Amino acid sequence: MNWHNRYVQQSTWTRSLRAYLFEQTGLSRARRVLEVGCGTGAILSTLETTASLHGLDLAPDALTQCRIHAPAASLTRGNVLHLPYPDQAFDITYCHFLLLWIKAPLHALLEMKRVTRPNGNILALAEPDHDKRIDKPDELAILGKWQAQSLKRQGANPGLGAQLAYLFHQAGIHLVETGTIQSRGSEALKPAEWENEWAVLEADLADIASGQEIQQMKRLDKRAWARRERVLDVPTYFAWGQV
Repeated sequence: MNWHNRYVQQSTWTRSLRAYLFEQTGLSRARRVLEVGCGTGAILSTLETTASLHGLDLAPDALTQCRIHAPAASLTRGNVLHLPYPDQAFDITYCHFLLLWIKAPLHALLEMKRVTRPNGNILALAEPDHDKRIDKPDELAILGKWQAQSLKRQGANPGLGAQLAYLFHQAGIHLVETGTIQSRGSEALKPAEWENEWAVLEADLADIASGQEIQQMKRLDKRAWARRERVLDVPTYFAWGQV
């Protein structure tokens, strides 16, 4: 599994949203920006700003790749629940597909709030709600159930997206804007995107279903896309708040 390719693929889903939110939050004027859970640098590498860029991640392998893809950023290995930065250090603090993986997402938001200056901005750019996932045709509905079950086994909260606005409220972060990212619905996936999706599924579902069951679903999925009958919708939420 090429995780950088996967993170780049995920970053395409929020490209328009990021452009809007980073303009609204003054990225071009910011002095210090932090990405919590920066991974391999799929997003850090795209930021156009004179700000001092900072990235934090727990995985050393991801940070090694991030140093290649975002060489201008200052990178730190650390935990979002104990951010190794002083209070009020950043103008913008953001994360992307992160909070669902955190056992204490409220504590994570409180830490992000702590390191953000007064009137600074906090962005949760993408948090999915797999509990509301839609798969069509109906014969593929089991894929969503398997995926949610796998996420739970991995320690994630598959339904966190629907809780995002309330978590911001609980953290005392003034919510400026929230909503869902526009779904691709039945828009056809490019072959490379489809292969990436299935590389993730095959890895995630190995302990959930048999290899034969997974391959059967893969064949049905491919046929459904080819017939333009495939619908895949995972409601994915964003939140923009201010300190």
